[in-house]
Amino acid sequence: MEANENRKTMLSGIQPSGDLHLGNYLGAIKNWGGRSEEFDCFYFMADLHAITVRQNPADLRRRTLTQLAQYIACGLDPEKNTLFIQSHVHQHAELGWVLNCYTMFGELSRMTQFKDKSAKHADNINGGLFTYPSLMAADILLYQPDYVPVGADQKQHVELTRNIVQRFNGVYGDVFKMPEFYSTKEGARIMCLTTPENKMSKSAPEGCVFLMEKPEDIARKFKRAVTDSDTERCVRYDPEGKPGVSNLMNIYAAVTGRSMEEIEREFDGKGYGAFKPAVGDAVIELLRPIREETERILADKAYLESVYRTGAERAARVAERTLRKVYKKVGFIPH
Repeated sequence: MEANENRKTMLSGIQPSGDLHLGNYLGAIKNWGGRSEEFDCFYFMADLHAITVRQNPADLRRRTLTQLAQYIACGLDPEKNTLFIQSHVHQHAELGWVLNCYTMFGELSRMTQFKDKSAKHADNINGGLFTYPSLMAADILLYQPDYVPVGADQKQHVELTRNIVQRFNGVYGDVFKMPEFYSTKEGARIMCLTTPENKMSKSAPEGCVFLMEKPEDIARKFKRAVTDSDTERCVRYDPEGKPGVSNLMNIYAAVTGRSMEEIEREFDGKGYGAFKPAVGDAVIELLRPIREETERILADKAYLESVYRTGAERAARVAERTLRKVYKKVGFIPH
């Protein structure tokens, strides 16, 4: 697959710092597969970013390959999308260094995620944790994308990337394309099963449903999911007054395609004892083919290697064009 110059380009990456979960799938990945009909899409495993926090090397390798297999199992066709591992495309690290020199200290010190991660990992506040937004800008700008799909937590990084583009282009001319935000309203916002005021996250595993989780563990988590302390105990959509039930309804709606009104009618008079297992069963059936296909792909090591090798080659061809242009502009001697 070669890039189509008549189509817009889109890029996104997820760190393999933890296993993918239901929130990742319903909130983002579920909708990625169809984008290849409209865009040239690049999706990567952001393993360079993952090491700003200490990783077990064997776990990082396992999660990187599992994430790639899950992307394919979730509908990202390697023939229609460029799927690659970030560290396999050396241009990311090289452009990351250049852009470090065009990113201001004050800008990096104001990044919300740096403050959050510094608080969580006070014994490892390293330089990479501070400067990784410049690497993220390189991830984006190497492929000259028109759009970057981001959630609210990543919007600050794209804003910084746009500032870097403005600064660099202001010095050297029209080098980088200005990326635009791409927001989709299709993705469901999935909250934690145990603390529904927080987003579902791998950092709270009891409230998080992982794509590769066993059906019996998924069922257990939904049976234990927080509902509400009111005496009404009815299935009714009320995000403010009934956040736990409303989160379960959001999940059920995203999985089954039913509206909130249909869900309320379906469980009218049945209470939480019938509703929670039903949501769990629906999620189990949603994830079953993804888990089985992921396991099949992981067992075919030759196929998986061919995917990430081909993806890296495609990505590197595009990335090298941008890097050469940047190197020439800043005054490096061509090699």
